[in-house]
Amino acid sequence: MKCLTLLFLALITLIGRPLRTEGAKILATLAFPGRSQYIFAEAYLKALAARGHEVTVINTFENKPVPNMRFLSAPKIHKHYAEAMQIMQADESFLQKQKSFSWLLEMIAECLLENESVQELLRSGETFDLVIAEVLHTESLYGFAQHFNATLMGFSTYGTDYNIDELMGNISPMAYNPLISSPRSNPMNFVERLENNLEIWLEKLVYMFYHYPKMEKQYSKYFPNATRTLPEVLDSFSLILLGQHFSVSYPRPYLPNMIEVGGLHISHKPKALPGDIKQFIESSTHGVIYFSLGSNVRSKDLPESTRDTLLKVFGSLKQRVLWKFEDNLLPGKPDNVFISKWFPQPDILAHPNVKLFITHGGLLSTMESIYFGKPVLGLPVFYDQFMNVKRATSMGFGLGLDLMNLKAPELEQAINALLTTPSYARAASLLSKRYLDQPEPALDRAIWWTEYLTRHEDLSHLRAPSRDMSFIQLHSLDTISVILGLPLIGLYLLIKLSRRLLRALFGNKPKNTNKQKKH
Repeated sequence: MKCLTLLFLALITLIGRPLRTEGAKILATLAFPGRSQYIFAEAYLKALAARGHEVTVINTFENKPVPNMRFLSAPKIHKHYAEAMQIMQADESFLQKQKSFSWLLEMIAECLLENESVQELLRSGETFDLVIAEVLHTESLYGFAQHFNATLMGFSTYGTDYNIDELMGNISPMAYNPLISSPRSNPMNFVERLENNLEIWLEKLVYMFYHYPKMEKQYSKYFPNATRTLPEVLDSFSLILLGQHFSVSYPRPYLPNMIEVGGLHISHKPKALPGDIKQFIESSTHGVIYFSLGSNVRSKDLPESTRDTLLKVFGSLKQRVLWKFEDNLLPGKPDNVFISKWFPQPDILAHPNVKLFITHGGLLSTMESIYFGKPVLGLPVFYDQFMNVKRATSMGFGLGLDLMNLKAPELEQAINALLTTPSYARAASLLSKRYLDQPEPALDRAIWWTEYLTRHEDLSHLRAPSRDMSFIQLHSLDTISVILGLPLIGLYLLIKLSRRLLRALFGNKPKNTNKQKKH
């Protein structure tokens, strides 16, 4: 009896374990030089390696050794990145911004593909089971999948947009899906919907006639013996992981192979803070404000007038301020301000004495503020940051200001409102509860779906039929034309037939042309 009991317990233990997969060879291409974008993927890739997969990562950073991981660094893009960020922050027209962004993406892909370590990998004859590509408009980089005859999977740090929806065959109604680089959020009024439609179609035209030809040329240059055309590669995505969650966004349709994993980089057990930071936070009677503009925008490069405004307002506060500042010295720094080139952001936000997060509004920072229930003051600079800050304002857990036109009274008023109005903290706490109420951690979900791809050779059951339909078929223009056209044709024929019948029955009476003679 005792043996049966032990056997039963052993079976229960085995059933309760997550499904294991034989180790796969995985290649991840993460070309974007923003550190925060890589941080989002880093914990996920390390978790894959810890489960026995051989993971090769192409990125743009220096990397520390990790078991089961091989790194190929292509850092050249950093020589151009500061210039690129200045261009992206410039006050340009919508069309010029699209062209500038296209130039940046082309440069990112070029710097990675021309790297000698990457070229050696392409010539090595090595094989991979799975290629994980960061989904930006760097389409030429997706060519690694066909080169290594591997399954192609996408990874998006910013969630989804109409471009990703089209890649996966999903619907993406412009009526309630704002352009990701716009300051719009839901619900949109008539004027906003009109602007949204115009800007999306303009962006599509720029992509079709300006950006895509450059990507195709780059693809042909670096994959001259490609077994698939670039359109065929774009049509081969099996699954995509999305750095978003509906609780901090808005309900939208997804396909079964579009998986939300927003927040997967956040540890459920925050690490102990460094001693000096911990002492600074915990000895503050009135709480602490954390200020960071992320990894793509550097505080030290802000205009002097903007920096002076921040210093003036921070110095007048009774709260202490942690400021991510990329230099050793900050002239005029008040005593209540602590600067550092780097902070353990999630661990700081996890501390109960941190009351407010002043942020650039990047999606990862927004997710972290929600995860730990902190109100935000958004100072957006480019791309999706404007939309994220607008969403924070509409959802009631934040406010937004223009970083490049910052005024001291407005900044001070916004900070005081966020600290003293209970509704902002309540909204952040409510959103945190919604986000945390998930059946499994986002990282576990990402791992399970990644290994799902390696467990099944035939993944055609994940492919939406919409991907094999023309625009006319997908939008039912052919069937609608028949449904509307047949009754119209029938009505036309009925009218013609009726007129002929009437003529046949009654005819035209001949006119009496003979004049009566006068008597």
